[in-house]
Amino acid sequence: MTTPTVPLPGVLDWDFPRSVGSVALIVAFAQENGVDVDDMLDGTGLGPEDLHNPTTQIDARVELTVVRNLAHHLAGYEGLGLHLGSRYRVTTFGIFGYAMISSPSLRDAVEVALRYLELSFTFCIPVVTIGEDEVVATLRSERVPADVRQLLFERDMTAMFVVLTDLIGRKLPLRRIEFEFPRPSYSREYYEIFRTEPHFDCADTLFAFDPVEFAQPLPQANEHTLAMCVAQCRDLVSRRRARTGIAHEVRERLIQLGGAPAGIDELARELNMSTRTLRRRLTEAGTSYRDLLDEVREALAEELLSGTPLSVSDVAIRLGYSEASTFIHAFKRWKGVTPAVFARS
Repeated sequence: MTTPTVPLPGVLDWDFPRSVGSVALIVAFAQENGVDVDDMLDGTGLGPEDLHNPTTQIDARVELTVVRNLAHHLAGYEGLGLHLGSRYRVTTFGIFGYAMISSPSLRDAVEVALRYLELSFTFCIPVVTIGEDEVVATLRSERVPADVRQLLFERDMTAMFVVLTDLIGRKLPLRRIEFEFPRPSYSREYYEIFRTEPHFDCADTLFAFDPVEFAQPLPQANEHTLAMCVAQCRDLVSRRRARTGIAHEVRERLIQLGGAPAGIDELARELNMSTRTLRRRLTEAGTSYRDLLDEVREALAEELLSGTPLSVSDVAIRLGYSEASTFIHAFKRWKGVTPAVFARS
């Protein structure tokens, strides 16, 4: 029996914004196989120049469109997902990859990867559990579209395996590897990549390895570099969440309300969804209504205290607090000082 002693991923759904790096890699792969760049970018709104701009950020559905274009133009390519996934190296992921490289052990690297998973390009969400005899990484794909699910299973599984191999400097020896879909005609290629006999028509898509591997020290571990990379990962995630997605929509509405709590039920109605759906989508985005309300109130409190002549009590009322003491307690939690001390500084 396994237990989830490794943290859950920071996001539980593939619909998170991402850099254009993966799209650039997919397009380059397609070009090597005779597909024109314009055909690969059809329906995305991207131009070839966007692929060379590291600051370009895209919606996950844009990458999904590129994956579908690839599947269409290379429909006869056997093992397409496997070969594409082999192109992803740990350095493909930029600062996120270097955070993994700098980690003390493979387990530490995996925990960093899960914590900042939205800096990856995955569509299949890995959930890692540890048992007495094996570490199991199960790939979740409940909302991955059926027409490209197998291709993305293959790509994401292979990419994860290649990254783990890069980290330890040798092929990670697997105990087993299983897939939900039927055995394809090119199943021998799975063995060539994973060096383990694959099983198909299984209940889940997963791979498993010896827990001893999890404790292996990484050759490029560096405490200072890790701290620097993790800080940059945290900042990137924060800035992406602030600009996009359901969290952005909720945050904008709370700002319009001046930080006063609208109530999640009312916000859900404004967004044309059920409260349950809104809670689920915020959870999948790695946040919650309460966290976003807290974040907006903190930012507005700082602005009101430093930029207006309002008293602490007035600010508390503006932000929807029933009592000034509750606001003062919250502000001390945010800033470490009382609102009055902050306003005088």
